Amino acid sequence: MKIIHTADIHLGSRMDSRFSKEIADERKAELRNTFKRLVEYAKENDVSVIMLCGDVFDSDRPFKKDKDFFYGVITANHDIDFLYLKGNHDISDTIPEELPENLKLFSEQWTSYPYGNVIICGTEICPSNSSSYYSSLVLEKDKYNIVMLHGQISNSISGGDINLKKLKNKNIDYLALGHIHKPSQAQIDERGEYVYCGCLEGRGFDEPGEHGFVLLNVEEDKHTHTFIPFAQRRINETDVDIAGSKNAYEAYTTVKNNVQFNKRDLYRINLTGAINFDVDRLAGDVEKLLADSCYFISVKDKTSRKIDISQYENDLSIKGEFIRTVYAKAELDNEEKMTIINCGLKALDGKEIEL
Repeated sequence: MKIIHTADIHLGSRMDSRFSKEIADERKAELRNTFKRLVEYAKENDVSVIMLCGDVFDSDRPFKKDKDFFYGVITANHDIDFLYLKGNHDISDTIPEELPENLKLFSEQWTSYPYGNVIICGTEICPSNSSSYYSSLVLEKDKYNIVMLHGQISNSISGGDINLKKLKNKNIDYLALGHIHKPSQAQIDERGEYVYCGCLEGRGFDEPGEHGFVLLNVEEDKHTHTFIPFAQRRINETDVDIAGSKNAYEAYTTVKNNVQFNKRDLYRINLTGAINFDVDRLAGDVEKLLADSCYFISVKDKTSRKIDISQYENDLSIKGEFIRTVYAKAELDNEEKMTIINCGLKALDGKEIEL
């Protein structure tokens, strides 16, 4: 039996705080397209069940367009069971009045769906059951037990937290989790393990790296699971040291020589290193020069300036006064002085400061 474990699709995610309207609209459509491709993959590979471990939608008041699309895909693929456990983003108003027969839901009580020797059960964590759902979980030892939950692993038992210690020795073989957007896995006990499949598509530069889903293959005497990279576009973040560059073009050349760009992907380039030229629009200039290298690029200036203090001894500007004041602080060592001066100069230039 083949099963897909996916989560955190976030259909309807606005994305306009990250990208232009044109790209945001394109990426929203790509979220839908990636889910459609996942279902096509399932059909082509004889997958019987798709487990949706929360946050299918980005809001508990999803757009009609996204709801119609999602439930349309389910209805059109009646040979696959879709097990939909709601997450913290889609906690209400996401379920249609008439359910497709192949859509299976969960509640605040444990609900189980048997597939021969495979039992898939889950519960939607809420304030009323956040401390009690551990003790009410009962699983048969001689079954292959999959448990679906949506939440964050923690030592706590409140809110949407999942305390792994409370799930030890419960006969769990595979704990299918949603909520964390980066894939990860580890053992619960000698028998079972937990797996975060991550999100299908990274939506911003806080979600770099590979994204996709997990394919489980459960047979009589063994079971395996494999992460399948599946995102339409990969989000990448890279630091590039441009020390030695004399201008924006040389900085651009350094980036091109150090980053292997893929035309389909998104990139965040952090310019680092100490430079001795002052360009107010360094990040913007390099970003424009790199614009045709990939689908979307964002460049951040995280460089520091090599400062010759002697040049500011008689400088009557605010910068000069600031540099002299900091440099005169005997309680600071040279490294601390240069850090403060660089932050101050960025602030005076209206630039973003990261401490």
